Amino acid sequence: MAQLELKNISVRFGGLHALSSLSFTIGQGKIVGLIGPNGAGKTTVFNVLTGVYKASEGDVLFDGKSILGNNPHQIFKKGIARTFQNIRLFSKMTAMENAMVARHCRTKKGVVGSILRTKSQRKEEAEIREKALEALTFMGVEKYADDVASNLPYGSQRRLEIARAIASDPKVILLDEPAAGMNPAETSKLMEDISRISELRIDVLLVEHDMKVVMGVCDHIVCVDHGVKIAEGNASEIQKNPKVIEAYLGQPAKQ
Repeated sequence: MAQLELKNISVRFGGLHALSSLSFTIGQGKIVGLIGPNGAGKTTVFNVLTGVYKASEGDVLFDGKSILGNNPHQIFKKGIARTFQNIRLFSKMTAMENAMVARHCRTKKGVVGSILRTKSQRKEEAEIREKALEALTFMGVEKYADDVASNLPYGSQRRLEIARAIASDPKVILLDEPAAGMNPAETSKLMEDISRISELRIDVLLVEHDMKVVMGVCDHIVCVDHGVKIAEGNASEIQKNPKVIEAYLGQPAKQ
């Protein structure tokens, strides 16, 4: 499996320190949770990892090689996919088309092949459709394959966005609040699916406010506050950590 490593990452916006010397690793088949209060810097981490923001200091290594300076398309092609807190599907396209778009980074046939409809181009298109359907089926939304994305129920749109990420054959998926807006039954099923993603040999970094989800699926958890890592460990260690309790409750934990 791939290994994605943040090494002493700092991000500054003028005088604001969004992240300060943040270091942790995603990989080795583990689901890693990234938690912290609102404004702690979690989305900034995602934006650095996907090339949206540039780090002021530090480095990001993917399989031992720096990816700082790569643009989002290059990073996506290397195998780092993401979902968004606010759903960003191609709303006028079908679920199948959304998943097929994610395969673009894996295609080899160019514009000429598409125009001439060569045999190899048709074969590649069939493979793209097959992989897209596999991803939809994995996330349980294959019945919506021919439906326009905007017409899907909210929970299914969330699942489609994850399916689209899976369809790109990533090594790492960054999930940004995947359970946001879901009802308890949908959240429970999503937890099962996130756990199964690692079976596809895909590592997961999860940002989620629902602590039941984080504690239920994550093998390892990193807690940040004001851009600084304040704790790291398994669910039990994080739940008992006084710095984590203070960050969330705004007061020291009772002894």
